[in-house]
Amino acid sequence: MANTIAYSLFTDFDINLFKAGKHYKLYEKFGSHIVTVDGVTGTYFAVWAPSAKSVTVIGDFNFWIEGEHPLNVRWDDSGIWEGFIPNVGIGSIYKYKIQSSHDDVKTEKADPFAKKCEHPPKTASVVWEDNYSWKDNKWMNNRKKNNALDAPYSVYEVHLGSWKQKNGNDFLTYEEFAEDLVNYVADMNFTHVELMPLMEYPYDPSWGYQLTGYFAPTSRFGNPDGFKFLVDAFHKKGIGVILDWVPSHFPSDDHGLGFFDGSHLYEHPDRRKGYHPDWKSLIFNYGRNEVKSFLISNAIYWLDQYHADGLRVDAVASMLFLDYSREDGEWEPNKFGGRENLDAINFMKEMNTAVYENFPDVQTIAEESTSFPMVSRPIYLGGLGFGMKWMMGWMHDTLEYFAKEPIYRKHHQNDLTFSLNYAFTENFMLPLSHDEVVYGKKAIVDKMPGDEWQKFANLRLLYSFMYTHPGTKLIFQGGEFGQTKEWNFQQSLDWHLLEYKVHEGAQKCVKELNKLYRKEKAFHQKQFTAEGFEWIDHGDHENSVLSYIRKGENEKDTIIIICNLTPIPRENYRVGVPKQGTLKEIFNSDTRDFSGSGNYKNTKIKADKTTWNNRENSVELNLPPLAMIALKYQ
Repeated sequence: MANTIAYSLFTDFDINLFKAGKHYKLYEKFGSHIVTVDGVTGTYFAVWAPSAKSVTVIGDFNFWIEGEHPLNVRWDDSGIWEGFIPNVGIGSIYKYKIQSSHDDVKTEKADPFAKKCEHPPKTASVVWEDNYSWKDNKWMNNRKKNNALDAPYSVYEVHLGSWKQKNGNDFLTYEEFAEDLVNYVADMNFTHVELMPLMEYPYDPSWGYQLTGYFAPTSRFGNPDGFKFLVDAFHKKGIGVILDWVPSHFPSDDHGLGFFDGSHLYEHPDRRKGYHPDWKSLIFNYGRNEVKSFLISNAIYWLDQYHADGLRVDAVASMLFLDYSREDGEWEPNKFGGRENLDAINFMKEMNTAVYENFPDVQTIAEESTSFPMVSRPIYLGGLGFGMKWMMGWMHDTLEYFAKEPIYRKHHQNDLTFSLNYAFTENFMLPLSHDEVVYGKKAIVDKMPGDEWQKFANLRLLYSFMYTHPGTKLIFQGGEFGQTKEWNFQQSLDWHLLEYKVHEGAQKCVKELNKLYRKEKAFHQKQFTAEGFEWIDHGDHENSVLSYIRKGENEKDTIIIICNLTPIPRENYRVGVPKQGTLKEIFNSDTRDFSGSGNYKNTKIKADKTTWNNRENSVELNLPPLAMIALKYQ
């Protein structure tokens, strides 16, 4: 076998951009690429290892023998090693054997830029070349409209390994998901799907949040072309795809990024900034420019090569604060004496700038649990530049309220209304995510009090409140039909529950709420501004009733919402309304179709000149038990 041939893809590469942390398409040069040199086809390899004394490629094509295929270090002091190996093609398995300048330490590493990895527990990289022809032109051309902040944005969060399985506990393939999952999400009227991390990860119980293959879709469900086929299938059904992205930390597995070339190359060398005590993982050195280029290139890669429509950025709070999960003495203040991680903040601003400059029609969404200001505000105004932020306070307060027996709710109504005090300080997404149904927290429906009927009435009311509250929406798999067991990443959802009417009713309710949210402009056109919301009455604690108005750009789109948060029906309940006219009930979470009582309908209601709730006009209504009704002027 011929040894490595000197060859470079870096002839038109701006090394200074890389060193400055401003090169955002590193994947075009680094990693393994099929090329033809002097009429011979093979694979070109390039890796960044500035502390290396030598780097060789080992693999199935040279019996994993060190030294058979050495790479050459570039002359430009960039720390890049490269070379061409003839007759090595797609499917070849390889790693880098690196001898460090530090004490001759040797490491054996997977390729940080590999486009494909072996199926865990195997850990090598696989030579891969893209061979997929996209068919989503229509979606991509219309994406700006579908992804805009004034468009409906309801997200179904999915963990592919446990959404559905076959033959007991085998994974479906990407192609099978493109049939089953895509059709299900479309039928449920969700606008987007969010996939929990699909970049290659070695350890199943991490749920994908400990990545080793940042540029490779996990091989658990097939190959990279299969994943593109899945994204394409979503787009053809008009569904956007959000990918969970984890720039906050990475595992210390031997084949991963840690101690890559015998030095702290990717992780921060100071353990107070480079080690995560909660997750026993390593933290990127956000102040190192080449690392910033690596991470931002990775964000761009999934938007560019896989047509992703958004990135949900995991654990942003852990990046923002130097004292996150640390005791006194375990962290060092920044140069101004504060607890903010200035390097991480600058990284996030640069990442969001690069994403929106290159892909103005996508969204970045921060999972951020603190009161750090202006997370989803433009960078030029002093914000971090995210498109949206998870509203963790709403989630916590709302679930805590709904867990209370209705008889006690009158003492806690402020818990449910408090979110409107700060609802417009950020572009908030309301999440009922996987984190709320694990570790003894119970399934969403099982958090609800009462007998089975009341539990499911409460569940439908919870979703109805969520969909009519300002902000975008996210529901984790199984929540939509009242999965009764806590989420288990190793098991399929309990789809057999849909044989029971209460579960089928919950599913139908969510399907109709998605339809209502999409159809009615009042629910999305002004979902991030105070102009789109107005209280009618949040003070009826004794009856535990809330009433409010949602508004679109046109007055004719106005919708009135009334929530009865107890199991006691309220007949002849009077509510103040904006004007006279005839109102029609357009949604009722208590209908028989949803397994409700179906006994308390409001057909056409005429507003009269009776002053109520400080308004000149009002209506009398029948409020069903544990239910929401929505009314619209005819």
